[in-house]
Amino acid sequence: MDRVNATTSAASADDPARADFAALRTPEGEQLLAALRDHDPAQELATATRLRRAHPARLVSAALGQARLRQRAAAKFGAEDAYRMYFTPNGVEQATRTSVAAHRAARFAALGVRSVADLCCGIGGDAIALARAGVRVLAVDRDPLTAEVARANADALGLAGLIEVRCADVAEIDASPYDAVFVDPARRGGRGRIFDPEAYSPPLSWATAAALKAPRAALKIAPGIPHEAIGPEAEAEWISDGGDVKEAVLWYGEGFAAGSFRATLLPSGAALTAPAPLPAPPVGPVGRYLYEPDGAVIRAHLVADVVARCGGRLVDETIAYVTADEPYASPYVSGYEITDRLPFNMKRLKALLREREVGVLTVKKRGSAVEPEELRRRMKLSGPNAATVFLTRVAGAPTMLIGHPLA
Repeated sequence: MDRVNATTSAASADDPARADFAALRTPEGEQLLAALRDHDPAQELATATRLRRAHPARLVSAALGQARLRQRAAAKFGAEDAYRMYFTPNGVEQATRTSVAAHRAARFAALGVRSVADLCCGIGGDAIALARAGVRVLAVDRDPLTAEVARANADALGLAGLIEVRCADVAEIDASPYDAVFVDPARRGGRGRIFDPEAYSPPLSWATAAALKAPRAALKIAPGIPHEAIGPEAEAEWISDGGDVKEAVLWYGEGFAAGSFRATLLPSGAALTAPAPLPAPPVGPVGRYLYEPDGAVIRAHLVADVVARCGGRLVDETIAYVTADEPYASPYVSGYEITDRLPFNMKRLKALLREREVGVLTVKKRGSAVEPEELRRRMKLSGPNAATVFLTRVAGAPTMLIGHPLA
């Protein structure tokens, strides 16, 4: 046994979680994980009983736990990678989705970055994406088990030659030899998500200071971060994937547009950038068309840019629905043709849907407390047709807009 593995094994003996992880990486543990790849969680008790006849009960429990995590991780990492990798519960929750990590790695690589200090690396999702982009990575995490998992993932995916994993406090790392710094602070605690950036671990102020010392840097932050917490030195980017906002990142250094806000839509890669803040968009009556901006556009406060591009207006100064009199095609919005506008009234909506023979109703809402499932239940839908209803405010008044998606 080499010195590193000997040290790991000795430490694991005093840490049950690390001991369990070490057992999973033995031939017997790997055999169990392979057998559990397609296991049905609903049959877990029967599966555990069967496996315990041939394997230690503790190893079976660890393998079943890891199998559950791999099934959850497949949505972020894809099945091909997820079933070769290892995870911790927090690691699955906080790891970056592969498509988003690959986008970020590509931005670094396009600027000639060849080495990155990945501080707070977690289970290694971003380090993996950077290495696959040809970037050499120092991956640092202060939790011994998490660092071991990151190292195992680099090995499992054949990237150990590009990823050095170090268990250390990020405050003690000298990042000066690296072309760039990436910081992904922990944003979950014992009570769930942390919304105060100064309560991140490490705090946003520390991460920002570390970023400003580097030639280039990126800080991963929660999408809901208050805009006033973003300094003028950063380019702030919100990223959505398949229409869902996944994260925000602050970019620093040469090649990034300091003081601007950016919305990036994956998988297309379409990116909308504008200086912040933009002037308030006009507000006016509902036209023939309604446009729902992508969540990244809304988070980046770039709705005004969309309004200007389509020659439209907002339906209400507090609502991110854009209306126009002419059709407009853009990757940054979903478009609808509006056929009816009604004051909020359940009975009138039910009568209209019955008259139109609507059996499938999509409910969207902004500025309304009505729950979509409750509304659909009360409508008692029946018929061959489909419609979309928007529950919102128009000029401050609760309103229902009915229509259908544009082709």
